[in-house]
Amino acid sequence: MNLKIAAAALAGLTLCAGATRAADFVTIPLETTVNASADAAWPKISGYCLIGTWFKTTCTIAGAEGQVGSVRTIAGRINELLVAKTAWSYTYSQPKSPIDYHGTVEIQPIDKGHSKLLYTLVYDADALPKHEAEDKAADKANRTKQFTGLLGTMKAAAEAK
Repeated sequence: MNLKIAAAALAGLTLCAGATRAADFVTIPLETTVNASADAAWPKISGYCLIGTWFKTTCTIAGAEGQVGSVRTIAGRINELLVAKTAWSYTYSQPKSPIDYHGTVEIQPIDKGHSKLLYTLVYDADALPKHEAEDKAADKANRTKQFTGLLGTMKAAAEAK
């Protein structure tokens, strides 16, 4: 009998815990056209630690540069794990992030002289310290502004001769 009561209590706690915090995933898809082919542009922007240069801060790598499983540390405090890679993309996560933060950088060919550069962010806004709709909107706007600037910097690097 006591085992049944304990099991019921555990099930109730599990249901309550799941109901107290539902994910509110936000996706920020950014893109720009690059005046260079994907083959010419990607080598200029695909370095996993180039983000340090673009944000004018430090970036170090633990593990093999650009290989799945390597970890970049940005500004000495942000750890990002490379979780996927293709010939023209990579995806990273912040494994200790309470907001389940992920990002993907990708280039797609358009024609012989142009490509599309995409930077997509995904995170759980419900896990942000402030849960109000205005706070979530302000956070999304700040991230959009910051990474739109980064995308412009990447575009300039990709188009550089």
